[in-house]
Amino acid sequence: VQLVESGGDLVQPGGSLRPSCAASGFTFSSYGMRWYRQAPGKERELVARISSTGGTTTYADSVKGRFTISRDNAKKSVYLRMNSLKPEDTAVYYCNVFIRGDYWGQGTQVTVSS
Repeated sequence: VQLVESGGDLVQPGGSLRPSCAASGFTFSSYGMRWYRQAPGKERELVARISSTGGTTTYADSVKGRFTISRDNAKKSVYLRMNSLKPEDTAVYYCNVFIRGDYWGQGTQVTVSS
């Protein structure tokens, strides 16, 4: 199993980003996927998750209405569209899948600052 995140950047408050996660080594279309984030000095928290077909999504209250998780099973990729970014969204964002245990990517840094 391999998960590779990309698309993090430095962005001003109110801006947008769309990190992506490319998956390999498993049958991507059979598994739900998750995005987590970890800010400095804080525990890793679940941000959003999406079912294997993409038909069901859930979000943390802190991002609801601003973030959208999506997936492309043909491209074996999952995305996190982030709008109206706030400084408190600054964190390393990780892609995750659970297959008899948790698998994580290396993370991508998102920094929201003026």
